[in-house]
Amino acid sequence: MSRICELTGKGRQVGHNVSHANNKTKRVFLPNLQNVTLLSEKLDRSFKFRVSTQGLRSVEHNGGLDNWLLKTSDEKLSAGALKVKRELKKAMAAA
Repeated sequence: MSRICELTGKGRQVGHNVSHANNKTKRVFLPNLQNVTLLSEKLDRSFKFRVSTQGLRSVEHNGGLDNWLLKTSDEKLSAGALKVKRELKKAMAAA
């Protein structure tokens, strides 16, 4: 399973460990991913996602999962999140 946030698309970054003698060795910075269950108010369902903690804070700041999915571009979302977004658009069009 890749270490990519399903809602923000945030993935690993590469950089260097730098010693006191300024020796540089490659290292990897991994996002802090958590398995969370987010509730969709419009669909009255909960969905499980693997989300970075920063992404989780962003979702809550933007008014919940529904608003976040509608505002976010499709390129950043995972396949599961895209499926939820399509369901959400279909439910909003029917209402």
